[in-house]
Amino acid sequence: MFLHYFHEIKQLIDEVERKEARTIQKAAKQIADKVSEGGLLYVFGCGHSHIMAEELFYRAGGLVPVYPILEEKLMLHQGPVQSSQLERKTDYAASFMEELPLTEKDVLLVVSTSGRNGVPVDAALLGKQKGSRVIALTSKTYAASQPSRHDTGKHLHDTADIVLDNHIPKGDALLKAETEPELQFAPGSSLINIAILQGMIAEVLHLLEQTQTELPVFKSANIEGSDEHNKRMVDLYKNRIPLLKS
Repeated sequence: MFLHYFHEIKQLIDEVERKEARTIQKAAKQIADKVSEGGLLYVFGCGHSHIMAEELFYRAGGLVPVYPILEEKLMLHQGPVQSSQLERKTDYAASFMEELPLTEKDVLLVVSTSGRNGVPVDAALLGKQKGSRVIALTSKTYAASQPSRHDTGKHLHDTADIVLDNHIPKGDALLKAETEPELQFAPGSSLINIAILQGMIAEVLHLLEQTQTELPVFKSANIEGSDEHNKRMVDLYKNRIPLLKS
């Protein structure tokens, strides 16, 4: 069965490559422009989508100016049932988004595969109110299959400046049980989202390489001699990204 899963993942990656290449390049150009002007890339998601914020933050070989928005009640370790209920609420995002120092210099990336819940929609809207450019990572197919839970009736893709479509099907799961065809399993969004985002960041760094003498990239902490380089990177951003001070 794992070969069937690998097959589905490969097909999805191929589809994203064919259909989203220009959008990924457009998003990368937006991020590179803002970073070169001193801006940050803020990243937010609820539930399993929050993993994307951690995937891009303080990553070996990754972009340094990344600000992960990690609202613990919307993650999983304080209870997945609570998280699932809270992410549906319109206006909840204001409780943690309003205090963030987002400005017109920054980019906000919001991740939600279904795109239907109140918190991701509000996060995008609040980001735009602060003047930031907003990128959504979502599935238009999934969103089209389900009504919005936001009071306005909007889905995440309705609120963003740039929409990265991960082409995940309704329900996320990629395989069907042989004995119960209506039962699906094996989610694909995390792998596809990581491929999209790391590909996008690779493009960001390629663009920055054209204009900067030193790229804002972390080296692996498990390579001898990397500590000095990483400390220099941290010192550049720790006053603007609080988690870098920890």
